[in-house]
Amino acid sequence: MVHCYFALCASNSKDNLYDYPRDGLAVLGFALAFTFFMSDYVCSSQAQIKPEAFHRTIDGSQVDLYTLKNANGLEATITNYGGIVVSLKVPDENGKPGDVVLGYDTLNDYIGSTPYFGALIGRYANRIAKGRFSIHGLEYQLAQNNDSNALHGGRKGFDKVVWQAEKVDSSDGPALKLTYTSKDGEEDYPGALRCTVTYTLTNKNELKIEYSAETDKPTFVNLTNHSYFNLKDGGASDILGHELMIRASNFTPVDKRLIPTGELKPVAGTPFDFNKSTAIAARVENEDEQLKFGKGYDHNWVLDRQGKDLELVASVYEPISGRFMEVLTTEPGLQFYCGNSLDGTNNGKGGTVYQHRTGLCLETQHFPDSPNHPDFPTTHLKPGENYKQTTVYRFSAK
Repeated sequence: MVHCYFALCASNSKDNLYDYPRDGLAVLGFALAFTFFMSDYVCSSQAQIKPEAFHRTIDGSQVDLYTLKNANGLEATITNYGGIVVSLKVPDENGKPGDVVLGYDTLNDYIGSTPYFGALIGRYANRIAKGRFSIHGLEYQLAQNNDSNALHGGRKGFDKVVWQAEKVDSSDGPALKLTYTSKDGEEDYPGALRCTVTYTLTNKNELKIEYSAETDKPTFVNLTNHSYFNLKDGGASDILGHELMIRASNFTPVDKRLIPTGELKPVAGTPFDFNKSTAIAARVENEDEQLKFGKGYDHNWVLDRQGKDLELVASVYEPISGRFMEVLTTEPGLQFYCGNSLDGTNNGKGGTVYQHRTGLCLETQHFPDSPNHPDFPTTHLKPGENYKQTTVYRFSAK
Protein backbone atom coordinates (compact mmCIF):
# COMPACT_ATOMS: atom_id res chain seq x y z
CA MET A 1 0.00 0.00 0.00
CA VAL A 2 1.31 3.44 -0.87
CA HIS A 3 1.00 6.19 1.72
CA CYS A 4 0.56 9.81 0.65
CA TYR A 5 2.27 12.78 2.30
CA PHE A 6 2.45 16.44 1.38
CA ALA A 7 6.21 16.55 1.84
CA LEU A 8 6.98 14.58 -1.31
CA CYS A 9 10.37 16.25 -1.63
CA ALA A 10 11.24 16.76 2.01
CA SER A 11 14.77 16.44 3.27
CA ASN A 12 15.65 14.48 6.38
CA SER A 13 16.06 17.55 8.56
CA LYS A 14 16.10 16.80 12.29
CA ASP A 15 13.51 19.43 13.14
CA ASN A 16 10.93 18.10 10.68
CA LEU A 17 10.62 21.56 9.11
CA TYR A 18 11.23 21.43 5.40
CA ASP A 19 11.51 23.68 2.50
CA TYR A 20 11.68 22.07 -0.90
CA PRO A 21 14.50 21.57 -3.40
CA ARG A 22 13.49 22.04 -7.01
CA ASP A 23 16.11 19.90 -8.76
CA GLY A 24 14.79 16.56 -9.91
CA LEU A 25 11.14 17.32 -9.22
CA ALA A 26 10.02 16.34 -12.71
CA VAL A 27 11.58 12.87 -12.47
CA LEU A 28 10.41 12.34 -8.92
CA GLY A 29 6.91 13.59 -9.73
CA PHE A 30 6.59 11.12 -12.65
CA ALA A 31 7.84 8.20 -10.57
CA LEU A 32 5.46 8.98 -7.73
CA ALA A 33 2.52 9.49 -10.06
CA PHE A 34 3.14 6.09 -11.67
CA THR A 35 3.48 4.38 -8.29
CA PHE A 36 0.25 5.92 -7.02
CA PHE A 37 -1.57 4.88 -10.18
CA MET A 38 -0.45 1.26 -9.83
CA SER A 39 -1.28 1.03 -6.12
CA ASP A 40 -4.59 0.05 -4.59
CA TYR A 41 -4.55 3.21 -2.48
CA VAL A 42 -5.99 6.30 -4.08
CA CYS A 43 -4.64 9.52 -2.60
CA SER A 44 -7.15 12.23 -1.91
CA SER A 45 -6.97 15.14 -4.31
CA GLN A 46 -6.24 17.37 -1.33
CA ALA A 47 -2.80 15.74 -0.94
CA GLN A 48 -1.44 16.91 -4.29
CA ILE A 49 0.00 20.30 -3.32
CA LYS A 50 3.27 20.82 -5.16
CA PRO A 51 5.95 22.95 -3.51
CA GLU A 52 7.18 24.35 -6.83
CA ALA A 53 3.77 25.98 -7.26
CA PHE A 54 4.71 28.28 -4.33
CA HIS A 55 8.36 28.96 -5.21
CA ARG A 56 8.39 32.50 -6.52
CA THR A 57 9.90 35.94 -5.97
CA ILE A 58 7.44 38.75 -5.18
CA ASP A 59 8.65 42.35 -4.86
CA GLY A 60 12.18 41.06 -4.42
CA SER A 61 11.27 38.64 -1.60
CA GLN A 62 11.36 34.87 -1.85
CA VAL A 63 8.12 32.93 -1.33
CA ASP A 64 8.19 29.23 -0.50
CA LEU A 65 6.14 26.45 1.02
CA TYR A 66 7.16 24.96 4.37
CA THR A 67 6.03 21.77 6.05
CA LEU A 68 5.71 21.06 9.76
CA LYS A 69 5.21 17.47 10.86
CA ASN A 70 4.96 16.41 14.48
CA ALA A 71 5.87 13.13 16.16
CA ASN A 72 2.30 11.84 15.77
CA GLY A 73 2.05 12.38 12.02
CA LEU A 74 0.04 15.60 11.95
CA GLU A 75 1.20 17.79 9.11
CA ALA A 76 0.79 21.46 8.22
CA THR A 77 2.01 23.26 5.13
CA ILE A 78 2.46 27.02 5.39
CA THR A 79 3.61 29.63 2.91
CA ASN A 80 5.35 32.84 3.92
CA TYR A 81 3.11 34.72 1.47
CA GLY A 82 0.45 36.03 3.83
CA GLY A 83 1.50 33.49 6.47
CA ILE A 84 -1.13 31.22 4.93
CA VAL A 85 -1.91 27.78 6.34
CA VAL A 86 -2.24 25.97 3.01
CA SER A 87 -3.07 22.53 4.38
CA LEU A 88 -3.49 20.80 7.73
CA LYS A 89 -3.65 17.00 7.76
CA VAL A 90 -5.36 15.50 10.80
CA PRO A 91 -6.35 11.83 11.35
CA ASP A 92 -9.98 10.79 11.71
CA GLU A 93 -11.32 8.26 14.21
CA ASN A 94 -9.84 5.43 12.13
CA GLY A 95 -6.42 7.06 11.97
CA LYS A 96 -6.79 8.11 8.32
CA PRO A 97 -5.30 11.58 7.74
CA GLY A 98 -7.27 14.22 5.86
CA ASP A 99 -6.88 17.89 5.08
CA VAL A 100 -9.19 19.95 7.29
CA VAL A 101 -8.67 23.47 5.89
CA LEU A 102 -9.81 25.11 2.67
CA GLY A 103 -7.30 26.59 0.27
CA TYR A 104 -5.60 26.40 -3.11
CA ASP A 105 -2.99 24.28 -4.89
CA THR A 106 -0.96 27.22 -6.19
CA LEU A 107 0.38 30.57 -5.04
CA ASN A 108 -1.19 32.25 -8.06
CA ASP A 109 -4.67 31.40 -6.76
CA TYR A 110 -3.91 33.03 -3.41
CA ILE A 111 -2.57 36.13 -5.15
CA GLY A 112 -5.82 36.35 -7.09
CA SER A 113 -9.25 36.75 -5.54
CA THR A 114 -9.49 34.82 -2.26
CA PRO A 115 -11.71 35.06 0.83
CA TYR A 116 -8.62 35.11 3.09
CA PHE A 117 -8.21 31.30 3.09
CA GLY A 118 -5.77 30.39 5.90
CA ALA A 119 -4.18 33.84 6.04
CA LEU A 120 -2.71 36.00 8.78
CA ILE A 121 -4.89 39.09 9.18
CA GLY A 122 -3.64 42.55 10.17
CA ARG A 123 -3.10 45.25 11.03
CA TYR A 124 -6.66 45.13 12.16
CA ALA A 125 -8.72 41.95 11.88
CA ASN A 126 -12.43 42.42 11.24
CA ARG A 127 -14.22 45.72 10.50
CA ILE A 128 -13.63 49.35 11.40
CA ALA A 129 -16.68 51.53 10.76
CA LYS A 130 -16.25 53.91 7.82
CA GLY A 131 -12.53 53.12 7.95
CA ARG A 132 -12.02 55.82 10.58
CA PHE A 133 -10.55 56.14 14.03
CA SER A 134 -8.77 58.80 16.03
CA ILE A 135 -5.76 58.79 18.35
CA HIS A 136 -5.15 61.74 20.66
CA GLY A 137 -7.56 63.85 18.62
CA LEU A 138 -5.93 63.08 15.26
CA GLU A 139 -8.28 61.32 12.84
CA TYR A 140 -7.08 58.62 10.47
CA GLN A 141 -8.93 57.57 7.31
CA LEU A 142 -8.33 54.02 6.09
CA ALA A 143 -9.24 52.42 2.80
CA GLN A 144 -12.90 51.39 2.68
CA ASN A 145 -12.54 47.93 1.15
CA ASN A 146 -15.76 46.43 2.54
CA ASP A 147 -18.56 48.71 1.40
CA SER A 148 -18.05 51.74 3.66
CA ASN A 149 -15.90 49.83 6.17
CA ALA A 150 -12.23 48.94 6.47
CA LEU A 151 -11.86 45.16 6.63
CA HIS A 152 -8.92 42.92 7.59
CA GLY A 153 -6.20 45.53 7.27
CA GLY A 154 -7.21 47.17 4.01
CA ARG A 155 -6.57 46.58 0.33
CA LYS A 156 -3.13 45.08 1.01
CA GLY A 157 -3.27 43.66 4.49
CA PHE A 158 -0.90 41.20 6.12
CA ASP A 159 -2.51 38.41 4.08
CA LYS A 160 -0.93 39.86 0.91
CA VAL A 161 2.64 40.55 2.02
CA VAL A 162 5.73 38.34 2.07
CA TRP A 163 6.89 37.46 5.58
CA GLN A 164 10.47 36.49 6.37
CA ALA A 165 10.55 32.83 7.35
CA GLU A 166 12.92 31.16 9.79
CA LYS A 167 13.18 27.60 11.03
CA VAL A 168 12.89 27.44 14.81
CA ASP A 169 13.95 24.72 17.24
CA SER A 170 11.17 24.12 19.74
CA SER A 171 10.78 21.62 22.53
CA ASP A 172 7.04 21.55 21.75
CA GLY A 173 7.51 20.49 18.13
CA PRO A 174 8.56 21.86 14.73
CA ALA A 175 7.99 25.59 14.30
CA LEU A 176 8.07 28.32 11.68
CA LYS A 177 8.80 31.90 12.73
CA LEU A 178 7.49 34.66 10.46
CA THR A 179 8.44 38.32 10.76
CA TYR A 180 7.20 41.43 8.99
CA THR A 181 7.57 45.15 9.56
CA SER A 182 4.63 47.26 8.42
CA LYS A 183 5.91 50.73 7.59
CA ASP A 184 4.53 53.89 9.16
CA GLY A 185 1.54 54.89 7.03
CA GLU A 186 1.11 51.51 5.37
CA GLU A 187 -2.60 51.17 4.56
CA ASP A 188 -2.84 54.57 6.35
CA TYR A 189 -2.19 53.13 9.82
CA PRO A 190 0.18 55.15 12.04
CA GLY A 191 3.48 53.79 13.28
CA ALA A 192 6.01 51.26 12.07
CA LEU A 193 4.71 47.94 13.40
CA ARG A 194 7.20 45.11 13.88
CA CYS A 195 5.33 41.80 13.93
CA THR A 196 6.32 38.22 14.70
CA VAL A 197 4.07 35.20 14.27
CA THR A 198 5.25 31.69 15.15
CA TYR A 199 3.43 28.56 14.05
CA THR A 200 4.22 25.43 16.08
CA LEU A 201 2.83 21.98 15.39
CA THR A 202 3.12 20.59 18.89
CA ASN A 203 3.49 16.97 19.91
CA LYS A 204 0.13 17.38 21.70
CA ASN A 205 -1.48 17.58 18.24
CA GLU A 206 -1.93 21.34 18.38
CA LEU A 207 -1.38 24.06 15.85
CA LYS A 208 -0.18 26.83 18.15
CA ILE A 209 -0.01 30.41 16.81
CA GLU A 210 1.87 33.01 18.85
CA TYR A 211 1.65 36.66 17.85
CA SER A 212 3.66 39.66 19.03
CA ALA A 213 4.05 43.24 17.82
CA GLU A 214 5.74 46.52 18.76
CA THR A 215 5.19 50.02 17.41
CA ASP A 216 7.09 53.32 17.34
CA LYS A 217 3.88 55.42 17.36
CA PRO A 218 0.49 54.97 19.03
CA THR A 219 -1.64 52.73 16.80
CA PHE A 220 -4.30 50.01 16.82
CA VAL A 221 -3.52 46.30 16.40
CA ASN A 222 -5.75 43.23 16.12
CA LEU A 223 -4.18 40.10 14.62
CA THR A 224 -5.69 36.70 13.85
CA ASN A 225 -5.66 33.73 11.49
CA HIS A 226 -8.45 33.25 8.96
CA SER A 227 -8.41 29.50 8.34
CA TYR A 228 -11.61 27.91 7.05
CA PHE A 229 -12.10 24.52 8.70
CA ASN A 230 -14.05 21.52 7.48
CA LEU A 231 -13.30 18.53 9.70
CA LYS A 232 -15.28 16.13 7.52
CA ASP A 233 -13.73 16.39 4.06
CA GLY A 234 -11.81 19.63 3.69
CA GLY A 235 -14.61 21.48 1.92
CA ALA A 236 -16.15 18.89 -0.41
CA SER A 237 -19.42 19.13 1.53
CA ASP A 238 -20.98 21.65 3.92
CA ILE A 239 -20.18 22.18 7.60
CA LEU A 240 -23.80 22.27 8.78
CA GLY A 241 -23.48 18.94 10.59
CA HIS A 242 -20.46 20.14 12.60
CA GLU A 243 -21.33 20.54 16.28
CA LEU A 244 -20.07 23.80 17.78
CA MET A 245 -19.52 24.91 21.37
CA ILE A 246 -18.59 28.48 22.35
CA ARG A 247 -18.15 29.47 25.99
CA ALA A 248 -19.80 32.86 25.88
CA SER A 249 -22.75 34.44 27.70
CA ASN A 250 -22.88 37.44 25.35
CA PHE A 251 -22.19 38.46 21.77
CA THR A 252 -21.85 41.83 20.06
CA PRO A 253 -24.91 42.45 17.85
CA VAL A 254 -24.32 44.37 14.64
CA ASP A 255 -26.13 46.74 12.33
CA LYS A 256 -26.81 45.93 8.69
CA ARG A 257 -23.23 46.96 7.81
CA LEU A 258 -21.97 44.32 10.31
CA ILE A 259 -20.62 46.99 12.65
CA PRO A 260 -21.20 46.38 16.40
CA THR A 261 -23.89 48.53 17.94
CA GLY A 262 -21.89 48.70 21.19
CA GLU A 263 -24.30 46.46 23.08
CA LEU A 264 -23.25 43.20 24.73
CA LYS A 265 -26.32 41.04 24.24
CA PRO A 266 -27.03 37.81 26.17
CA VAL A 267 -27.04 34.69 23.97
CA ALA A 268 -29.60 32.90 26.17
CA GLY A 269 -32.76 32.17 24.25
CA THR A 270 -31.24 33.17 20.89
CA PRO A 271 -29.67 31.26 17.98
CA PHE A 272 -26.32 32.51 19.30
CA ASP A 273 -26.27 30.28 22.38
CA PHE A 274 -23.61 27.62 21.74
CA ASN A 275 -22.72 27.01 25.37
CA LYS A 276 -24.01 23.49 24.74
CA SER A 277 -22.55 21.79 21.69
CA THR A 278 -25.06 22.29 18.87
CA ALA A 279 -25.13 21.47 15.16
CA ILE A 280 -24.59 24.60 13.08
CA ALA A 281 -27.61 23.66 10.95
CA ALA A 282 -29.94 23.71 13.96
CA ARG A 283 -30.64 27.46 13.94
CA VAL A 284 -28.66 29.10 11.15
CA GLU A 285 -31.82 29.64 9.09
CA ASN A 286 -33.91 30.97 11.98
CA GLU A 287 -35.94 34.14 11.50
CA ASP A 288 -33.55 36.37 13.39
CA GLU A 289 -32.54 39.91 12.44
CA GLN A 290 -28.90 39.30 13.34
CA LEU A 291 -28.73 36.20 11.17
CA LYS A 292 -30.29 38.15 8.33
CA PHE A 293 -27.67 40.88 8.65
CA GLY A 294 -24.84 38.34 8.50
CA LYS A 295 -26.59 36.03 5.99
CA GLY A 296 -25.93 33.45 8.68
CA TYR A 297 -23.38 33.48 11.48
CA ASP A 298 -20.73 36.19 11.07
CA HIS A 299 -20.53 37.61 14.59
CA ASN A 300 -18.24 38.17 17.55
CA TRP A 301 -18.81 36.25 20.78
CA VAL A 302 -17.72 37.82 24.09
CA LEU A 303 -15.83 34.93 25.64
CA ASP A 304 -16.43 33.91 29.26
CA ARG A 305 -12.80 34.09 30.29
CA GLN A 306 -11.47 33.58 33.82
CA GLY A 307 -8.21 35.51 33.40
CA LYS A 308 -5.57 36.49 30.86
CA ASP A 309 -3.95 33.10 30.34
CA LEU A 310 -4.62 30.56 27.60
CA GLU A 311 -8.11 29.08 28.09
CA LEU A 312 -10.41 26.66 26.30
CA VAL A 313 -13.11 28.78 24.66
CA ALA A 314 -14.64 26.68 21.86
CA SER A 315 -14.78 23.25 20.26
CA VAL A 316 -16.03 21.65 17.06
CA TYR A 317 -17.00 17.99 16.60
CA GLU A 318 -17.69 16.35 13.25
CA PRO A 319 -19.60 13.10 13.90
CA ILE A 320 -18.91 11.27 10.61
CA SER A 321 -15.12 11.56 10.72
CA GLY A 322 -14.98 11.70 14.51
CA ARG A 323 -12.55 14.62 14.33
CA PHE A 324 -12.66 16.99 17.29
CA MET A 325 -11.05 20.43 17.42
CA GLU A 326 -10.66 22.55 20.55
CA VAL A 327 -9.82 26.25 20.47
CA LEU A 328 -7.78 27.86 23.24
CA THR A 329 -6.85 31.54 23.29
CA THR A 330 -5.76 34.53 25.31
CA GLU A 331 -8.11 36.80 23.34
CA PRO A 332 -11.43 38.26 24.60
CA GLY A 333 -13.45 37.59 21.45
CA LEU A 334 -14.19 34.92 18.88
CA GLN A 335 -15.58 35.67 15.42
CA PHE A 336 -17.57 32.67 14.18
CA TYR A 337 -18.20 32.77 10.45
CA CYS A 338 -19.92 29.85 8.71
CA GLY A 339 -18.88 30.51 5.11
CA ASN A 340 -21.98 32.39 4.05
CA SER A 341 -20.26 34.04 1.07
CA LEU A 342 -18.78 30.87 -0.38
CA ASP A 343 -20.76 30.40 -3.58
CA GLY A 344 -18.98 27.93 -5.86
CA THR A 345 -16.70 30.49 -7.50
CA ASN A 346 -13.58 29.34 -5.60
CA ASN A 347 -11.95 26.28 -7.13
CA GLY A 348 -9.83 24.90 -4.34
CA LYS A 349 -7.34 22.14 -3.73
CA GLY A 350 -7.63 19.17 -6.04
CA GLY A 351 -10.32 20.93 -8.05
CA THR A 352 -12.77 20.99 -5.13
CA VAL A 353 -15.39 23.67 -5.70
CA TYR A 354 -16.19 25.38 -2.43
CA GLN A 355 -19.94 25.75 -2.28
CA HIS A 356 -22.10 27.61 0.24
CA ARG A 357 -21.04 27.01 3.84
CA THR A 358 -18.36 24.42 3.14
CA GLY A 359 -15.97 25.97 5.65
CA LEU A 360 -16.17 27.65 9.06
CA CYS A 361 -13.87 30.19 10.68
CA LEU A 362 -13.17 30.58 14.39
CA GLU A 363 -11.12 33.78 14.50
CA THR A 364 -9.76 34.63 17.94
CA GLN A 365 -9.37 38.38 18.29
CA HIS A 366 -10.47 41.60 19.95
CA PHE A 367 -13.91 42.90 19.07
CA PRO A 368 -14.77 44.46 15.69
CA ASP A 369 -14.55 48.26 15.53
CA SER A 370 -12.94 48.44 18.97
CA PRO A 371 -11.10 51.70 18.11
CA ASN A 372 -14.52 53.40 18.01
CA HIS A 373 -15.94 51.71 21.12
CA PRO A 374 -14.04 52.81 24.25
CA ASP A 375 -16.05 50.34 26.38
CA PHE A 376 -14.67 47.38 24.41
CA PRO A 377 -11.33 45.81 25.40
CA THR A 378 -8.70 48.11 23.96
CA THR A 379 -6.62 47.41 20.87
CA HIS A 380 -4.52 50.55 21.37
CA LEU A 381 -0.78 49.88 21.30
CA LYS A 382 1.77 52.45 22.49
CA PRO A 383 5.53 52.65 21.97
CA GLY A 384 7.30 50.55 24.59
CA GLU A 385 4.36 48.13 24.90
CA ASN A 386 4.35 44.60 23.46
CA TYR A 387 1.21 43.23 21.85
CA LYS A 388 0.91 39.49 22.49
CA GLN A 389 -1.70 36.86 21.86
CA THR A 390 -1.67 33.07 21.62
CA THR A 391 -4.22 30.78 20.02
CA VAL A 392 -4.17 26.99 19.87
CA TYR A 393 -6.19 24.65 17.66
CA ARG A 394 -6.00 21.20 19.33
CA PHE A 395 -7.02 18.07 17.41
CA SER A 396 -8.19 14.63 18.44
CA ALA A 397 -10.81 12.05 17.43
CA LYS A 398 -13.62 10.40 19.32
